[in-house]
Amino acid sequence: MKPIEPVELAGGPVRLVPLTVDHVPGLQAAAADGELWNLRITSVPAPQETLAYVETALAGQAAGHRLPFAVLDAATGEVLGSTSYHDIVPAIDRLEIGYTWYARRVQRSAVNTTAKLLLLTHAFETLGAQLVGWRTDNFNHASQRAIERLGAKRDGVLRHHALRRDGTVRDTVMYSLARGEWPEVKAHLQWQLTRPRP
Repeated sequence: MKPIEPVELAGGPVRLVPLTVDHVPGLQAAAADGELWNLRITSVPAPQETLAYVETALAGQAAGHRLPFAVLDAATGEVLGSTSYHDIVPAIDRLEIGYTWYARRVQRSAVNTTAKLLLLTHAFETLGAQLVGWRTDNFNHASQRAIERLGAKRDGVLRHHALRRDGTVRDTVMYSLARGEWPEVKAHLQWQLTRPRP
């Protein structure tokens, strides 16, 4: 797998740009749409935690195991949320996509499908990944459905795996998509984004 370096990815309604501290106010505004930090099953930062959230993401980037993006509205430049490559393991050509969240008003829209299409295309076709993974809280059923709609396969559940923000311990549902499955998934995602809406 090629070295994973900051890059801008753009298509349709979104631009994914390397995350910086300059995005903190925009992230705060996006999270405020729905007060997403109150959801115990996500990692969305509260307003006063947003700078630390970005700094942690950038520290992961400096250590070589994360590449965080701000997700922007392509037309206006408004911050819609954030996503990352993470748990990057070059020795086995594997990475995961996660730390993904969006303002409530753009959830269940073309934003997430487009962002995932951009990230997956870059991972498989530019970086040379052999497998892309996802993980989510066992109680985050909306996230599980979204990952499954992408075409990922459910690998299983890691029990008693990670702390939630409220101090409870979650089970983590793991998903993956292999390189050989990518062409069909890509075609399906492109169809989803171009099919006529009723």
